[in-house]
Amino acid sequence: MDCSRLRSLVNRYCTGEENWVDNRTIYVGHREPPPGAEAYIPQRYPDNRIVSSKYTFWNFVPKNLFEQFRRIANFYFLIIFLVQLIIDTPTSPVTSGLPLFFVITVTAIKQGYEDWLRHKADNAMNQCPVHFIRHGKLVRKQSRKLRVGDIVMVKEDETFPCDLILLSSSRADGTCFVTTASLDGESSQKTYYAVQDTKAFQNEQDIDALHATVECEQPQPDLYKFVGRINVYHDSNEPVARPLGSENLLLRGATLKNTGKIFGVAVYTGMETKMALNYQSKSQKRSAVEKSMNVFLIVYLCILISKSLINTILKYVWQSDLSRDEPWYNQKTEPERKRNVFITAFTDFLAFMVLFNYIIPVSMYVTVEMQKFLGSYFLTWDEEMFDEETGEGPLVNTSDLNEELGQVEYIFTDKTGTLTENNMEFIECCIEGHVYVPHVICNGQILRDCAGIDMIDSSPGGSGKEREELFFRALCLCHTVQVKEDDNVDGLKKAHLTGRPSVYISSSPDEVALVEGIQRLGYTYLRLKDSCMEILNRENDIEKFELLEVLSFDSVRRRMSVIVKSAKGEIYLFCKGADSSIFPRVAEGKIEQIRSRVERNAVEGLRTLCVAYKKYTYKEYENVQKQLQEAKLALQDREKKLAEAYEEIERELILLGATAVEDRLQEKAADTIEALQKAGIKVWVLTGDKMETAAATCYACKLFRRNTQLLELTTKKIEEQSLHDVLFDLSKTVLRHSGSLTRDTFSGLSAEMQDYGLIIDGAALSLIMKPREDGSSGNYRELFLEICRNCSAVLCCRMAPLQKAQIVKLIKWSKEHPITLAIGDGANDVSMILEAHVGIGVIGKEGRQAARNSDYAIPKFKHLKKMLLVHGHFYYVRISELVQYFFYKNVCFIFPQFLYQFFCGFSQQPLYDTAYLTLYNISFTSLPILLYSLMEQHVSSDTLKRDPSLYRDVAKNAHLRWRVFIYWTFLGVFDAVVFFFGAYFLFDNTTVTSNGQMFGNWTFGTLVFTVLVFTVTLKLALDTHYWTWINHFVIWGSLLFYIVFSLLWGGIIWPFLNYQRMYYVFMQMLSSGPAWLGIIMLITVSLLPDVLKKVLCRQLWPTATERTQNTSSRGRDHISEFTPLASLKSSRYRSNDCKNSPARRSSSHSKKTMFTHWRNHDYSILPSIFGYSNKRCNSNMGYYYRGSGLETSL
Repeated sequence: MDCSRLRSLVNRYCTGEENWVDNRTIYVGHREPPPGAEAYIPQRYPDNRIVSSKYTFWNFVPKNLFEQFRRIANFYFLIIFLVQLIIDTPTSPVTSGLPLFFVITVTAIKQGYEDWLRHKADNAMNQCPVHFIRHGKLVRKQSRKLRVGDIVMVKEDETFPCDLILLSSSRADGTCFVTTASLDGESSQKTYYAVQDTKAFQNEQDIDALHATVECEQPQPDLYKFVGRINVYHDSNEPVARPLGSENLLLRGATLKNTGKIFGVAVYTGMETKMALNYQSKSQKRSAVEKSMNVFLIVYLCILISKSLINTILKYVWQSDLSRDEPWYNQKTEPERKRNVFITAFTDFLAFMVLFNYIIPVSMYVTVEMQKFLGSYFLTWDEEMFDEETGEGPLVNTSDLNEELGQVEYIFTDKTGTLTENNMEFIECCIEGHVYVPHVICNGQILRDCAGIDMIDSSPGGSGKEREELFFRALCLCHTVQVKEDDNVDGLKKAHLTGRPSVYISSSPDEVALVEGIQRLGYTYLRLKDSCMEILNRENDIEKFELLEVLSFDSVRRRMSVIVKSAKGEIYLFCKGADSSIFPRVAEGKIEQIRSRVERNAVEGLRTLCVAYKKYTYKEYENVQKQLQEAKLALQDREKKLAEAYEEIERELILLGATAVEDRLQEKAADTIEALQKAGIKVWVLTGDKMETAAATCYACKLFRRNTQLLELTTKKIEEQSLHDVLFDLSKTVLRHSGSLTRDTFSGLSAEMQDYGLIIDGAALSLIMKPREDGSSGNYRELFLEICRNCSAVLCCRMAPLQKAQIVKLIKWSKEHPITLAIGDGANDVSMILEAHVGIGVIGKEGRQAARNSDYAIPKFKHLKKMLLVHGHFYYVRISELVQYFFYKNVCFIFPQFLYQFFCGFSQQPLYDTAYLTLYNISFTSLPILLYSLMEQHVSSDTLKRDPSLYRDVAKNAHLRWRVFIYWTFLGVFDAVVFFFGAYFLFDNTTVTSNGQMFGNWTFGTLVFTVLVFTVTLKLALDTHYWTWINHFVIWGSLLFYIVFSLLWGGIIWPFLNYQRMYYVFMQMLSSGPAWLGIIMLITVSLLPDVLKKVLCRQLWPTATERTQNTSSRGRDHISEFTPLASLKSSRYRSNDCKNSPARRSSSHSKKTMFTHWRNHDYSILPSIFGYSNKRCNSNMGYYYRGSGLETSL
């Protein structure tokens, strides 16, 4: 054995880990390779057990307690509780221990239950039966006992128990169909391929006799990447090496479909499977309200320390007089006199901290958690956000960010599938300059449903005819579409081939649309069988092409190619892709004519693809095959080598033509964007599409308006000027009008004011983000951000998924720190969804990966309007009131205790009884504010939808700003002063009872506490705008509960509970006439300033919300002139005589209709291109719209 082999063995067995190794070797079926091959070195891999749980039976208590006490509030109350146990404090340890125990216990039970459910799911998964091959026989065992190298058999509709390399399948061509819905949410079927040398092994005996080793990369989480090779050993021959890629790897969690059974070898098991590696939790997002809460908590902590310090100092000032320090009736003992003064002072400081600690509301955290959790159900229960077509409603994946929906300043949205339907329809194709439209005249032939054709020049001649056929064949062959002759397949669309029903299956809707479109032009794709693709031409002859190579599509190349061999032996490379990736690689063809058509279609908002080809001789193809084989077999840098090979092969192409596919705009997408802009939210569109297509969509959805001046920051512009010059020119342009941009940029009313829209592409963004030669990149970024701030809308095109996240991060961490929201529907949007403050997934046709990784999911883009403008607005108003109210009522609670120390010689004497201290936040005042924070509606939801500008009243954390916080705090201090000194002056005349008895200190404290409970509860009642029977029950029920409890605690209702110091105190207080009068007067005086302030502010400086509240009762049925026409669904506003038939798009013209009203008549003006005459719709209604006619898409 040579030194290198010895060194590898020592490293392997001594380190115990293989992470240093780039690759792993797997022996298929645990069979040693034949003699003469490399040495057999068994390797250790984890078993197939999946663990998603967080705790075990043994570590639950310590681990959960550790995690809970990491929260600053819990840790603070733990310290206070320990102080109460250690030193002699004025209040019982129960007063802090009981609320803390309640919070910790409730949280632990919740987290323990959730983890028990995870354990249950893990056990069900780990114990499910699996069939594998042992000694030529089929054996059944539990999934957790699977090992790397086992050969597994999976039947139809079963899920794969681990990551497998497909060795063979029951299908003759060695393929199988798989759905990966549980991994990436895509319900469409994907095709996987068996290894060429093993696909013939169809039974247990054959597969058990297989001698092979698999070399592959170490586990990594990318679902779409796999690099490996398999060495198959034949009798006395050198092993045959075959490349392995992601098309050979069956992932755990995916399901086998429409295939009888498959055999595969386990390569990754347990927590090393790609599914398990993708379990990693998302980073914790915290809302702006939570951050404000923590800041306010620190402020109150400083107030608490200050109060304790002041009282400690004043205590020793008071005791400096010997007669006060040691009165004749309370002499100090000798040990007390000898005690260190600093230790005594510190003990007193801690005692004051315990006495005043209730200013920090521990129950606020519990109430906030309950409010968020219960409040999230209002979103999921909203019937208006339920989509009948898909049967889907909104989903809440996290309730921690509810209030953040009311604070959004920037929205970053994907285009395809989010603003558009992702429902592709083939519109036309352009071949050699001639335009072909399905169902029309084509080359002199009348096809089905003839409707006309737009020809650029005369019909093609002989060579043109040949190019036309090549184009149709290219689209029939260059794709990854599968055909299944079964109506029950989970495919994207259905087609009909020669009278028999078939289904086209593809993960890309574009490909299905192209194949179906070409079918309507006379060429039909039939099937792929044994690497042979069959198509049906116009003469109904079947043409066969051998599929030699597939150069797969990727987002960097933005194109795909196939190499095929015709029945005549001719070898072609057909390539299709984005125009930006095809035109630079084209050597000949009618480039300018096709480019012109592509640009025209892009301006109309159509998705375009270009098609090119190249013809090979047999010798040329052999060189290409060798080049590809070398790249495919590489274990190191395979992707890089393949990219280089593809770059070399896909050049010197001949341009054939281009296609145009329409992706319709989603229903009410334009209305939604218009409403969001009126709400003061900036909307950015981030897309991978080309600039012209994306810009047309932005105009259609009203992101850009007629008066918007478009500014370009694109590669083309940077090629003409330097990046520095372009940025400074744009900056001068927008800043010239920066003064005018302080107006309402988003209202859309001031046509004379200049709006700017910025268009930037991915390459330009890379240059902006790239560090400059001097090592700084900040200048360009700041300049770019300054330009963006002064633009009403921004379009980012040609964006890679990572660049989308970079844009979001750039805005998120800019100096204003705005709240960002990202919305998308595909796996390519996940990075920006995770990066934004709030991530929203659209449950679309590109799978559910975006929805699963988001914070919230909605069925359609239009539902974003109600989600933000109504639910978000309500969530924020409710929780901000909850936070401010909690701090207010605790100031009212503790400040009288602080004042009381000045009248009891700073002796740490409590003002309130222990029961009142404990139950104030838990029972007496908790339910009213919880219910308020769940049900309050300061304005109606219809008003919020009709007037989006009300969203601005709560923007930028308006209800939790320092000014508002200080007002609530001073209001609490004022009320506390009224409670204390009002009761004090009442007690100044000590004979306040009819029998001449005097009130004691507990009666004084009970009087203050009674006024306190009634005042803070009635304050909440005054703030409530939306009353229901539940509000009445909880508010008046809380006050009644306090009275009943006090009678019970005082031994009046239950004589056995004769608690010594509170015995008959409450009854004695109520027996006094002056006490009743004092309670009523003090409550009135306490509430009066807040009522006066609200009345004056509402009359003199009303906010938009307050103006709406004032006018809502007078004009409930008034339609705002800003209301989009499309949103007026009420029959009152609908003309009975006006019937509009939807215009069907037959060419690339815009689908716009103008509605207006003039002299009691409704007019609908349709473009003459549709062949319609202008209509007048009679209306018997007297409504009218001010301003010009409103335009909306139909």
